[in-house]
Amino acid sequence: MSLERTLTVRVERISQQTPEILAFELAHPWGRALPSYEAGAHIDVHMPGGFSRQYSLARAPSDAGSYVIGVKREVASRGGSASMHERVREGDLLPISAPRNTFPLRTEARHHLLLAGGIGMTPLLAMAQSLAARGAAFTLCVFARSEEHLAFADALRAPDLAPHLRLHLDQGDASQRIDLTALLAEREADTHLYVCGPGGFMQAVRNAAAHWPEDTVHAEYFAAPTDANTTTGQAFTLRLAQRGISVPVAADQTAVDALHEVGIDIPVSCQQGLCGTCVVEGDGTGAEHRDYCLTGSERRTRVALCCSRAKGQELVLQL
Repeated sequence: MSLERTLTVRVERISQQTPEILAFELAHPWGRALPSYEAGAHIDVHMPGGFSRQYSLARAPSDAGSYVIGVKREVASRGGSASMHERVREGDLLPISAPRNTFPLRTEARHHLLLAGGIGMTPLLAMAQSLAARGAAFTLCVFARSEEHLAFADALRAPDLAPHLRLHLDQGDASQRIDLTALLAEREADTHLYVCGPGGFMQAVRNAAAHWPEDTVHAEYFAAPTDANTTTGQAFTLRLAQRGISVPVAADQTAVDALHEVGIDIPVSCQQGLCGTCVVEGDGTGAEHRDYCLTGSERRTRVALCCSRAKGQELVLQL
């Protein structure tokens, strides 16, 4: 159970971006300012039917006072995208979380290479707009099936983004397609890579960038890979250093669930190791990390409790 702040927003505008993607503009129902955020942030949206899903904010932070998200209607929807497409209308009120960011732009990078697959362009569009606004060096590569399936096309072709845009269309001119292996073969000094998109696209980028330093590759996943194991494993004990107590975790139980059973609340959201809501400080060197939100260096001192387990019999947390 999460104790995070919940906001109520009004659906100001719904626009058709592609045959499968709708954009939703969300504003405060009384015209007040919404909480600020940095590019790469996402929100939880609680929608009709009792569903809750995470959506990236698809516009650079501004004084506009509204958030924009893109929602793709998934053929194999578990109910979330279908609810947004079929049941949400302009004027409706929706509860959302405050923005949080586990996919930020890295201040140490001199050049930013943004790779967006399909609807995965939403956080990267916000990043590109932010980078353009401050005159930073970046390249935005967008992969889509065709022009018809290119979401937020007007924003992409804005004068400040167009010079930085490389567009790959599966059904377009072969000469304009991007070869991932060639694109990522050589890494220029101080370049950081950011990637978001469907699972197959993510894996292809990961494979092509396997030789890049781990802390220079940053990814935002829609869902954990199908072969991910986020719950089962050997039983172990959590040692809570600040409380001076130990909590047992069963083989078929998550660390979050074990802590909840003894009355210690850890906020959770995606429960797949994607969003970073449940990340806490701890001895990451003793953890079997199964998350998709922490970098290699972050894993030395932080642990995502919804999915990670101990390498041995005990995992020490700063709780």
